[in-house]
Amino acid sequence: MRTVDYRGLAALDAVIGLGSFERAAQALAISQPAISQRIRTLENLEGTLLIIRSQPPKPTEAGQRLIAHYRQVKLLEAALDAKPGPTTQLPELAIAVNADSAATWIPEALGPLLTPPSCLLDIRLDDQDHTLSQLREGRVFACVTSTTELVAGTTATLLGSMRYLCLASPAFAQQWFADGFTAEAVSLAPAITFGSKDAMHERYLEHRLGYTGRYPHHVLGSARDFVRFIEAGYAYGMVPQLQAEKSLAEGKLVDVAAGQAIDVPLMWHAWDIQTPLTRTLSDAVIATARKWLLQGGARLTSLGLAGVSDADSGQA
Repeated sequence: MRTVDYRGLAALDAVIGLGSFERAAQALAISQPAISQRIRTLENLEGTLLIIRSQPPKPTEAGQRLIAHYRQVKLLEAALDAKPGPTTQLPELAIAVNADSAATWIPEALGPLLTPPSCLLDIRLDDQDHTLSQLREGRVFACVTSTTELVAGTTATLLGSMRYLCLASPAFAQQWFADGFTAEAVSLAPAITFGSKDAMHERYLEHRLGYTGRYPHHVLGSARDFVRFIEAGYAYGMVPQLQAEKSLAEGKLVDVAAGQAIDVPLMWHAWDIQTPLTRTLSDAVIATARKWLLQGGARLTSLGLAGVSDADSGQA
């Protein structure tokens, strides 16, 4: 039977998770040479390199597989512990979600795990098209993603669709879109996107107008400040209907695209690890998402997005 070096796995996970040998040594309360020795021993047992000694250190493919295994084992071990009490160390659970979900419905979904706390959450934000890579690499237990691709050893559940509207302040809309939401207007009007991974705006322009050219845009990687930036009249952009309803009702934002929305179907992918903690998390996420997200009517495309649809086809 193959021997599993869990001390080495703990060192490997700490180095990658914390980003340095020094911080890993501090977290495990051992010396830095001891961390290095444990990883060298693990690499000798595995017969392959597990860490690329860069700044920060990066796992090889073999190293990432071992980290995924170690984190899954830790989840199963946590289920064997007694009910958390004052002296019990809470288990850690990492998930990856898109920023728009984190700013809207995810906090409600996490309530059953946090009141009272039954775990320590590591919530990692990424674009919905890219969160699945964190699950595949074993860095998180589960993720909210727009990707329907299946990963071996995981389950995938459709949560519903998040509806996005193309919005601006009334003054901005009057200045830049007085003659309508046209290809000429979007080639000149400053937009705002969430980051280099955020391709929704350009996909929307292609769907809505057939426009694939350049467009001026700011970049702001904060979901809440994103909306404030648009309300201030600095740019226009794609905003979740869930997040914009109040501002639309108060007249702070207007729809510049005549009610044309884009629906992004979201999936919950999770490692198939059945413990009370993981079941509580998955059940709460699925139930809350289906309460707030658009159910049915989303038309999937090869882009992984729903087709552009009339805003009155359903309520998110």
